[in-house]
Amino acid sequence: MSPHSILTRSGPMDVQDSQYGYLPHEWIAIIFVVLYGISLALHVGQATYYRMWWLFPTACLCGLGEVVGWSGRLWSSISPSLYNPFLMQIVSTIIAPTPLIAVNFILLSWVVTRLGPCYARLTPIQYAILFISCDILALVIQAAGGAIASSAVTLAGANMGAHIMLAGIVVQFVAIIAYSYLALDFMLRYHHDRPLRLESRGRGVLDGNLRTMIGALAFSTLLLFIRGIYRIIELAGGWHGRVLHTEVYFNVLDGGMVVLAILIINFAHPGRLLGSQRPSLPENYAGGKGDGGVE
Repeated sequence: MSPHSILTRSGPMDVQDSQYGYLPHEWIAIIFVVLYGISLALHVGQATYYRMWWLFPTACLCGLGEVVGWSGRLWSSISPSLYNPFLMQIVSTIIAPTPLIAVNFILLSWVVTRLGPCYARLTPIQYAILFISCDILALVIQAAGGAIASSAVTLAGANMGAHIMLAGIVVQFVAIIAYSYLALDFMLRYHHDRPLRLESRGRGVLDGNLRTMIGALAFSTLLLFIRGIYRIIELAGGWHGRVLHTEVYFNVLDGGMVVLAILIINFAHPGRLLGSQRPSLPENYAGGKGDGGVE
């Protein structure tokens, strides 16, 4: 059994040969390729200008992956019966947002450093290590699932790949929930001036730039949270599920959510708002070097 026969479902003659269960709209694919391409170009330029090289394997990699994925959908809109562009888009669009989530994880550690590690349950470096490790684990699991699905020649093999990708997204989703809880807990403790460690007390200033950065991170996290729920439901339904075979869900809940999440980092860029270097601890910080994770 070929991959084509695995993923094709019955339907009208013009849809029957499509790997999607519908015919992807060409103009929608073009719009997303352009939007992601613009964001990618801006991120490359901004990362270079601010010398924030860690944005290349994170935000820039996400932009590149989304361009590849939506180029696959554009290809499919022209040749809907081909398996390679279908596989190209489904694997790329599932994996691509993972490095973008790492941007939020890293910037939380920057915010904690700027405002005061005494209000956080973990030190800035611990936040970064914990959540980046979860992100890498999710990426590896998703990549493994994509590899299995791409090489599958039976429906069982394709389903196994989908289930493994689903496991990776669940790991990522749990990490986003934990990240959101810890970030909210930190901000509430800062707002009410309730430090967890009095011996390392130090309170930074929440200025306009930092407020903008925090707002952008909250908005981006919300978008990626919505996208995670959609992807879990989609993959849980299998290759022939109604959610997977409904184009508008994918365009809005995946493409729309991720493109807004990556563009908001262009507009609220950490290089402009926080500076290109890791922020310093508050001037009145009373702890040791190990508490802040920066020197």
